[in-house]
Amino acid sequence: MQHTKHKRFSVPVYQAGFPGNPGDAIPSHPNPRRKRGTGQLDRQSILLLTVQGLFVVANALSGTFVNVYLWKMSRNLALIGWFALCHQAALGLTFWLAGRWVKEHNKMHSLRLGMLVSAIFYLLVLFLGPKAPHYVYGLGIVQGIAAGLFWLAYNVVYFEITEPHNRDRFNGWAGLLGAGAGMAAPWLSGYLISRMAETKGYMLIFSLSLGVFLVGVVFSLFLKKRRVDGSYEWLHGIRCLREPGSPWRRIVPALAMQGMREGVFIFVITLLVFISTGNEMKLGNYSLITSAVSLFAFYLAGRWLRPKRRIPAMLLGAILITLAITPFFWEVNYTTLLIFGIGVSLFHPLYIIPMTSTVFDFIGRDEESAAQRVEYVVLRELALNAGRMAGTILFILVISLSKDPRVLNLFLLFIGSAPIVSWFFMRAVLK
Repeated sequence: MQHTKHKRFSVPVYQAGFPGNPGDAIPSHPNPRRKRGTGQLDRQSILLLTVQGLFVVANALSGTFVNVYLWKMSRNLALIGWFALCHQAALGLTFWLAGRWVKEHNKMHSLRLGMLVSAIFYLLVLFLGPKAPHYVYGLGIVQGIAAGLFWLAYNVVYFEITEPHNRDRFNGWAGLLGAGAGMAAPWLSGYLISRMAETKGYMLIFSLSLGVFLVGVVFSLFLKKRRVDGSYEWLHGIRCLREPGSPWRRIVPALAMQGMREGVFIFVITLLVFISTGNEMKLGNYSLITSAVSLFAFYLAGRWLRPKRRIPAMLLGAILITLAITPFFWEVNYTTLLIFGIGVSLFHPLYIIPMTSTVFDFIGRDEESAAQRVEYVVLRELALNAGRMAGTILFILVISLSKDPRVLNLFLLFIGSAPIVSWFFMRAVLK
């Protein structure tokens, strides 16, 4: 297929769904009563949010405490870094390899299998028990495969179901559900763990996560089959980056910077909270407070953000979540960690919603681009994962070379400022 060169950062948006083509499982506007431009979400969008919410709840129940459990068994921060690195490597490779399956076959099978493999991961943790730290590499790979299968299919379906006029609203609701899950589930887990002897609480919450994943599979059966379109282009991402004037030359490094921060902070902060307090209940309370703030912030951001407000919102969010790290230079304790958590929860939506919505708007900028949505979603995830892996490798090196808390603080500030670099790359694209 001949490739049309991009006009520099020009985004004529092509609506997903390809209405009128033979074999379409779902038209561009599944709900004919929904008016274009109103920002309303249809039934399939709400169902996709439900499935995503269950996936997030299951991970929130145990994901916060898997790293704590592994650390308690090993007392080795570098080992947790290796667990995260194996997860990230498997996730990226799964995205790339499963791209063909999702594009040329049934993407819903990928989404459901991702939830099933997530359940298998927790079965393995239950089976291994205290021996789990000896198998962190394999466990990280299994969890990465599960996440890759689910999020690849989810992101493609998300693109097909949403449109530019309701994408910010969908992302706001997705953040709202994520914050709600992050508020209630870890608190419940911390309560149960702290009330049960030894590791019985951990075994219980891992079992609960397994059950929620299975419920999510059942709900996903009600998502309609999506249309299969075209053949998968394995090296599409490389071709995009080699094309002069392509906006992806800016989007990819911006995503890598986003991933660099995410890859480290997603596990380091919860570990620091637990190491500082030695109490799972306090970690649960930390998640409850920060997620409550995040829920409120995502709600407001989802209602306020519009495409024309993305540039200042993203810059402001990037600066403020970077400044939230500065209390660590006084002392790393529960109070300063809570200040950091509240600050990030308040301002992260200003950064992440414009980032996510803009990238998916570019995927739908014209008919040809939308037809290669799977390849673009894979490119997006590979860029994020390259950043995550780079950040995690740096974390492992820093932890291995120095135990000085000041060195770790400087490293966190360095990694934490990556969103500002991300905005620098995205500012022309956001226009």
